[in-house]
Amino acid sequence: MKFDELKYQFMSEALKEASKAFEHNEVPIGAVVVHENKIIGRGHNQVEGLKDSTAHAEIIAITAAENYVNDWRLTGCDIFVTVEPCIMCVGAILSARIKNIYFGVFDPKFGACGSLYNIPHEGKMNHKAKVSSGLMADECSTLIQTFFKQKRIKDAKTK
Repeated sequence: MKFDELKYQFMSEALKEASKAFEHNEVPIGAVVVHENKIIGRGHNQVEGLKDSTAHAEIIAITAAENYVNDWRLTGCDIFVTVEPCIMCVGAILSARIKNIYFGVFDPKFGACGSLYNIPHEGKMNHKAKVSSGLMADECSTLIQTFFKQKRIKDAKTK
């Protein structure tokens, strides 16, 4: 699927966030929330550093965006995420009333936008979000694969 240039720019920013997570030995997932072609929230995984299972990139980006607009409703906003959101993050995205979800690569172990579940399309919640996948998939995939490859090497050396 082809995307317009602006969407590539926003996913590039999400990738920058993911790189920050990588640098801190966190699973390299990044997210940005966009309103009217302006980034209003950024986040990267901080689960290990904060010792908080909810410190996913999406949650942090959503919280930052809500603080920016001073409202929990992010109507008219889009979220760009390097990896398919999990159940928790999709719940937060839908609760915040985000309009569009763009992500890079599917997550066959935790994904809730088409892999394991397809929560945004089930129609069971009072809000729906349009989902688009494959945006900068190669770059997103390379980053996450590199991280886990390095992690396996480190783990093997410590055994």
